[in-house]
Amino acid sequence: MNHVNAFLQEEEGVGVVEIILILVVLISLVLIFKEQLTNIVNTIFSKITSQSNSV
Repeated sequence: MNHVNAFLQEEEGVGVVEIILILVVLISLVLIFKEQLTNIVNTIFSKITSQSNSV
């Protein structure tokens, strides 16, 4: 009976599964919105470059 209680209270495996699922969701979102993210980053860098030239 103690083995069953210890198994049910063990939560390390659940944490690993949750982290893997979160990473899968984040990677899939990046892949889906890759073009939009690239455009945003390019726009930000171009604004930084143009504004730093004026300083």
